[in-house]
Amino acid sequence: MKKDIAEKAEKEEIKGLELSRVFYEEYGRAALMNLSEDRGVLFAVGLCGHGSECSGYDDSISKDHDFDPGFCIWLGEKDYESSGFAFYRAYEKLPEEYRGFKRRRSDFFGRGRRGVFSIPEFYRGLTGIKGAPECITDWFRIPEYALCEAVNGEVFEDLSGEFSEIREKLQAGYPLDVRLKKIAAEAALMAQSGQYNYERCLKHGEKEAARLAINEFVNHAAAMVFLLNKRYMPYYKWRFRALRELPLMGTETAEKLSELLIPGKGEQGPEQIENIIEYICSLVANELRAQGLSDSRDDYLEPHAFSVMEHIDDENIRAMHVMAGVM
Repeated sequence: MKKDIAEKAEKEEIKGLELSRVFYEEYGRAALMNLSEDRGVLFAVGLCGHGSECSGYDDSISKDHDFDPGFCIWLGEKDYESSGFAFYRAYEKLPEEYRGFKRRRSDFFGRGRRGVFSIPEFYRGLTGIKGAPECITDWFRIPEYALCEAVNGEVFEDLSGEFSEIREKLQAGYPLDVRLKKIAAEAALMAQSGQYNYERCLKHGEKEAARLAINEFVNHAAAMVFLLNKRYMPYYKWRFRALRELPLMGTETAEKLSELLIPGKGEQGPEQIENIIEYICSLVANELRAQGLSDSRDDYLEPHAFSVMEHIDDENIRAMHVMAGVM
């Protein structure tokens, strides 16, 4: 009886990333190392990409779908062509159940979140390109949540270093001029939606538009804080969870933005909302100055947007519309 209770508790509490790691260490490593030695093929293995478990945000609710002890095996393009199926067969021979969780069947043709992948195709499936961006256009084209998913999770082992080399380039973050352009755009959009249009929408009697203005402000303010922390922002489902974890302004900004979103959490009159908006904008303005990104002394963020633009070296990026470059 006690054993059943212990197993049930472990099943409910273990995180997906930990489950994958211990499953690989207990059953996967030996099988894959033997195959690697036999075929002279180097591989990487770990867990990253789609799914809350890859970001460490999974809980008991997450276990109702796409949750299993599986992991990803990454091979170079040529090795995938010559040995991908052999690694797929070795993976499929691993135990079908581990610590009370049934393993989902993988697909050799790349459909699914676990199993064997070609390194270039794995990254292409997340970001749309087969490696780290090589031109400025790619950095602007890739959705930020996709970059976030490309660097989350953990690499358990990388014998060739090919997978980790791409991952580390992505983890380094946006090139400076791209980051500055995005910061400038977010500053302009925060000013437009929160500091300017929220009040004007109310004066026009457009209450729905005022609510949309608040939502726009919240999204752009969150994006700004991630950029100031040099982190990629996840998609909306985990945005506030990740925001609270950021070292710069994270917790405080998340709580203030939460007051704007959740009716009844705080005073929700127009004056109180405007005060919260101005407070957040002042935090952002102070941090822009502290990081040496803006020379403006204003708390209104539009002047900061243009000041940040002046710090961009690349002429083509500096010539872009101030609000361009964000999604």
